[in-house]
Amino acid sequence: MGRFATGVCVVSAVVDGFDHAMTANAFTSVSLEPPMVLVCVHRDARFHDAIVTSGAWGVSVLDAEGRSISSWLATQGRPLHGQLDRVAHFRGRLTGAALMEQALSWLECRTDQVIPAGDHSVVIGEVISCALRSQDPGALLYYRSGYRELS
Repeated sequence: MGRFATGVCVVSAVVDGFDHAMTANAFTSVSLEPPMVLVCVHRDARFHDAIVTSGAWGVSVLDAEGRSISSWLATQGRPLHGQLDRVAHFRGRLTGAALMEQALSWLECRTDQVIPAGDHSVVIGEVISCALRSQDPGALLYYRSGYRELS
């Protein structure tokens, strides 16, 4: 699968007043009517319980300069409390989820289904809000175990 280039995003949720976030590249559109997306989350990841419990979540599609955010939020064992202190973000209007400023687009989603699949869960969400950045500095990609930029 390393030979399949993917975009890079941050998926986030709020549970009991605490921010949870993870870097994801297993993210895609599912349906246009209604608009739905999915993200695959490892069941052993602490984010798994957060996204399932919250029932609503945010997605920030990182721009070409989002590598440091992606790397930080992919670091296993990082502290839960304050993990977003070093990341510029704002709150989704409908979900309260943290949305990264360093993004090309933002989605807010409400969980529709959680489907077990091997060691992951496929979390399907209905898009309840979306926004696009006015400028397009290019996208951050992940390919063959490394980051690439698409201008």
